Amino acid sequence: MSDKPADPAFEMRLAATGDDLRAAQALRYVVFVQELGADGPMVDHAQGLEIDAFDAIFDHLLLIDPHREARGENSVVGVYRLLRSQALGQGGRFYAEDEFDLSPLRASGRRLMELGRSCVHPDYRGGSAMLHLWNGLADYVLRHEVEVMFGPASLHGTDVDALAQPLSYLHHNHLAPPEMRVTARAPHGVPMDIIPPAQIDRARALAGVPNLLKAYLRLGGFVGQGAWVDHAFNTTDVCLVMDTALMSARHREFYTRKAGRG
Repeated sequence: MSDKPADPAFEMRLAATGDDLRAAQALRYVVFVQELGADGPMVDHAQGLEIDAFDAIFDHLLLIDPHREARGENSVVGVYRLLRSQALGQGGRFYAEDEFDLSPLRASGRRLMELGRSCVHPDYRGGSAMLHLWNGLADYVLRHEVEVMFGPASLHGTDVDALAQPLSYLHHNHLAPPEMRVTARAPHGVPMDIIPPAQIDRARALAGVPNLLKAYLRLGGFVGQGAWVDHAFNTTDVCLVMDTALMSARHREFYTRKAGRG
């Protein structure tokens, strides 16, 4: 573990240069490739970069620890990748459309935003880094008047049977309403209702749901129909969908306090 300050003076901003993007891709390599075992044709092992064909059209929200830069290390310690429907362009596709049929969201005519590639450096987990990222996300959502957020949320591993408890729990307790219910695409889409509700071990199921996804669910988020097995990335993905107007009242102030809205 690095000798980072106990409470770093974080900075938050959008990537503005090629160097910023490469710093984000380097952090993604540490988390998704080295830590979680992802691979694929665009992973650059020589340079230590996790690259994606969609990077050029996304905004990249960066959490920066200036102390690391002073030591000659990558100062980007947290990343969110964001794409608004207004910025997509005519005929453009979201990253998630390779995995999920987004027709219900597309047909809504609402202002959409895709979330993806969110990660925090291992040395900065369990502290205030995630809160800073969420505050940055809140500012972005308010500034662009986003109405629906969505994006793949990954459970580690591709053994669906081993993930039966968390997948079944999500299906039976947090399935999106029909008008927001995206569906996993063939051939890698798999059902999530593997175990009947009465046979779900709640503690075991929740232990298998990533903490970030649980946080989204507490804010009023849902998941789509079915999961998508991503063998290259060594994950099983569910699609998070969140209507910003339907967030639970006790958490809505998280997204409104900085704009002075009640």
